[in-house]
This record gives sequence, C-alpha cells and structure tokens, in this order.
Amino acid sequence: MRNVSMLRKRNTWAVPTSNKPSQSFTSASRMPRPGARPPKSRSTSKDAIPSWLRTGGTSAWLLLGILIVASAAVWLAAELRLVFVALFLALVLASLLNPLVNFLDKFMPRLLGVFISLLTLVGLAAALVSFVVYSVSTQWAALADSFGNGIDLILDFLRATPIPVEVSRDELYAWLNDLTNTGLDYLKSNAGALATELLSNAGTFAFGATIFVLAIFITLFFLFSGTSMWRWFLNRLPARYRLITHEAASAGWFTFSGYARGTIIIATTNAFFAYLWIEFLHVPLSPALAVIVFIGSFIPLIGAPTAMFVSMIVGLAAHGVWTAVFVGIGVALIGQIEGHILQPFIMGSQVSLHPAVVGLGVTAGTIVAGIFGAIVAIPIISVIWSVYCVLHTDDPPIEGELPVYKHHRGLPA
Repeated sequence: MRNVSMLRKRNTWAVPTSNKPSQSFTSASRMPRPGARPPKSRSTSKDAIPSWLRTGGTSAWLLLGILIVASAAVWLAAELRLVFVALFLALVLASLLNPLVNFLDKFMPRLLGVFISLLTLVGLAAALVSFVVYSVSTQWAALADSFGNGIDLILDFLRATPIPVEVSRDELYAWLNDLTNTGLDYLKSNAGALATELLSNAGTFAFGATIFVLAIFITLFFLFSGTSMWRWFLNRLPARYRLITHEAASAGWFTFSGYARGTIIIATTNAFFAYLWIEFLHVPLSPALAVIVFIGSFIPLIGAPTAMFVSMIVGLAAHGVWTAVFVGIGVALIGQIEGHILQPFIMGSQVSLHPAVVGLGVTAGTIVAGIFGAIVAIPIISVIWSVYCVLHTDDPPIEGELPVYKHHRGLPA
C-alpha cells in the first residue's frame, strides 16, 4: 500500500488548495486510449492559399485604399477649388516673404514687418503691371507700322523656298479683310450671346478677386502666427505621433518653400534676360513678352516652348523670318542656362525628380485641372516624395551587377 501511494504521488500533479474544482491531471490521463484515432490537425482555408498570393492581396487592398483617399482628396480640391487655389497661393506668398519677415522681426514688431512685406510685394506687382501696360500702349503703333514690312519679308521668304508660293500682298490683305468682315458679321449676329458671355466673365473676374483677397488674408496669418498655429495642430495629435508628424511636415515645407522661391527667382531671371535680348533685337512689346516668359517658367516642359513660340510670332510679324529665328535661339539658350546652371545652383537638392516623373506629373495635372494643375503638380509631387523619404527607411542598396536570369527547369525555352 505504501508503494502504491508513493506511485500515485509521483504521477499526480499538485492540486491547488482552493474552493475551485480540482484540476489534477495524471500522466495516465494524457495517454491516448487504446485503439483511439490520432487527433486531426486543424487546417483552414487560409493555409491553402499560397503566401505570395496572401501578400499580394493584402498589398492590393492597401493600394486600393490609398487610391480611394487620393481620389477623394482630388475630388474635394476640385469642389473647393476657390479655397484650394487661395491656400496654395498663400503658401507660395508665405514661403516667399517669410525670410524678409524674419529679418524685419529683428528690428520691429513682427506684425509691422508682415504688413511692410505684403505692401512691398503688392507695390512691386502693381509697378510691373503698370510698366507692361504703358509699354504695350506706346509700342503698339510701332508694331502696327512694322507689321507691313514683316508681311513683305514673309512673302519674299515663301517665294524663295524650293516650292515657291505665289501670294501677293494685295491678295493677303484681301484675305485679311475678308476675315475681319466675317468676324464683324459674327459679332453683329451674336451680340446677345456675347453680352451674356461677357457677364459670365465678370463672375470669373469676381472669382479671381475673391481668391486674391482670401490668399492675402491667409498669408497674413501664416506669416504672423504660423508657428503657433502649427504648434496648436501638433498638440491635438497623440503624443507618440507628434515628433514624426513634425519631421515629415518640416521636410515637406522645406521642399515646397525651396521650390516656390527657386521658381520665382529663376522665372524673374529668365524674364530679365529675355527682355534684354528681345529689346536688343528691336522687337516691339518686349516687356509683355518678358512677362509671358516669366509666366511660362512656372509651367514645366510646356511653359518655355509656348513663351518662345509667342515671342517668335511677334518677331516674325515685326521684322521677318530671321528676327524670329534669332528670338527663338535666344529664348532657347536662356532655357538651357536655366536648366543646367540656375536650377541646380538655386534649388540644389531640395527638388530632385526624374524627368519622366515631371512629364507624367505635368500631364496628369493638366488633365485634371488644366493650366493650374500643370503648375501645382510638380510641387505637390515633390512634397509627397519628401514626406515619404522621412517616413520610410530604405534597405541597403544593391551593389555590383544584377544577377542574370537563368532558365528554370520545366519552363519552355
């Protein structure tokens, strides 16, 4: 009996001393019964799916969610285009004026420095517009006088081509008169519709004025209390997300402000050199053409060629083919100086996108929002890429030559 009791103690687990039911297990209870079937392993449908298919499906759902969020953001920006355009313009103005405001903050109250900076910017813009309008009004008569000489030069050029085109000056002027009369008849017959269209354009002017006023209003607060506004936003986030959010947003703002300031400096430089070259060739409307070059610098890929084409047309009408050729060569050289010297020197590594990405971004922006989409596409893509670089940690790069693909057994050669 003593041996049996010791054997039971040796094969029995300790039993807790409590009011709960006993949970003692013996080694015999763990042994399967004689003739019992082994337990079946639990298999689910998830185990039947290959791992690569599960990973691909999860990634596809995540990508679909990102596309839905991006599409919703684009749709919301299109619906609230007034607010979006005003906010974008305010960010550009804030990035341009913030260094000046920070400098004036050392000598005067910040609010006074903000007002001085805004008034300086508005004054420069008004002076530029006045100069362009005055130049166009005074040089328009000179352009009209030289237009006839330009027509003669064009006709002489057409006659000297391998396939001569016999068009006299009288025939060309008769064609222009017919075209003018057709336009006048159209105006007379569609006066009511044109008046309605003019009134609708007045609404467009009011829309633009509202955007400008709202942008100035937002810029005022960005410059005066932008830091406190950003601190308030960070304090609304959970503590564990504040630092990484601040780092990502700082990288995005660094890229955006560098792109905005760099583009404005480059556009101003391009317009200045284009004005000097066009004025040297005695082409009328040189200030207006310089403004077109300035605006074209904000639209990648298509802005500069468009400005060059318009300038060549004016040079062609004013002094003939060779003047148009020299205008085109000069504007093209200015573009090359911009791309190879000014842009790397001014922007540096703040904005570095592959030309293919720039082309696709400009095309997509133009399809979605027209000219404005072409303007905002590249800064938005640059900001997204900067934020991604902060949030993402790259794996070590591949070094050396890439492995050569080898034919696997069982696959057709």
